Amino acid sequence: MQYIPAIYTRLDPARLPGPGPARSAWTLESGRTSATAIVALMVFAPAMALSDVQPETQTGGPPILPVPTFMETGLPIYSMPVGTSSVLPPAGPGTGTGTASPPGSSDALTTLDSRSWGALAASNATAMGVNPSAIAATCMLETGCQSIAAVGGSTVSGAFQMTNGTYSADIMQALAQNPSLAGTIDTSLAGKMDPANQAIAAAQDLKNAALALQAAGISSPSVMDTRGYFNFGAAVGSDLARSPADRNMSDILSAYYTPAQIAQNGITPSTTVGQWRASVAAKIGSAANQVVLL
Repeated sequence: MQYIPAIYTRLDPARLPGPGPARSAWTLESGRTSATAIVALMVFAPAMALSDVQPETQTGGPPILPVPTFMETGLPIYSMPVGTSSVLPPAGPGTGTGTASPPGSSDALTTLDSRSWGALAASNATAMGVNPSAIAATCMLETGCQSIAAVGGSTVSGAFQMTNGTYSADIMQALAQNPSLAGTIDTSLAGKMDPANQAIAAAQDLKNAALALQAAGISSPSVMDTRGYFNFGAAVGSDLARSPADRNMSDILSAYYTPAQIAQNGITPSTTVGQWRASVAAKIGSAANQVVLL
């Protein structure tokens, strides 16, 4: 199967507001937020919970959502398949119930294992307390588990399509919490294009998202639950995870994105949360309902 990279821009403010050193001006680049900053954002600036660390600037208007140029691989943000007006609805009412299935094998994990770096990525995720199928599902949705370079002036790159700011914040947190990784981890931006190394940052991002969802009342967050955080940002993630299947996606996204930005990504006024979930599940199979945390 041939995978083609997406071309998109994400919202990525520069530094967390609040007391402490190195609090610089906010800038825009990324449409997704690292869950690393969730707790600090809820304390210092709840209204800015869609932010992330990124020492870069972008001029000209509000942030735009990703505009994928492909259909088959996972999307940095949801897109309705070309040539259709809807996708199959899910069997159930939603996933934000704390009833996720135990970790285990999955088609996504089989794909990850087929990569030369897959076994190391899975091993590192396990050491961090993250289900390897969660990591596998994320790279499947983002790039088909292929390392893709940044395009169009964005810093979003790699198998997990992370911005420089997100990667740097997550990789440093992962190292601080897992000193045993010191001998294998590369915290430089050069290490971002090593898929196994970026997988460590992605595992930290998913772990932070799952912990935040637990704090929000979802006892056992699933891969589907945390997908909203990885895809749309912290402010959207919790609301999306707890939403019923018949709720409109636009009701959730319109507080952060314009109608034009939402439409650019194939989400119509009638697209429901259930349809979005079904589209994600179709790409990652049984991994969608597995727990994130081991």
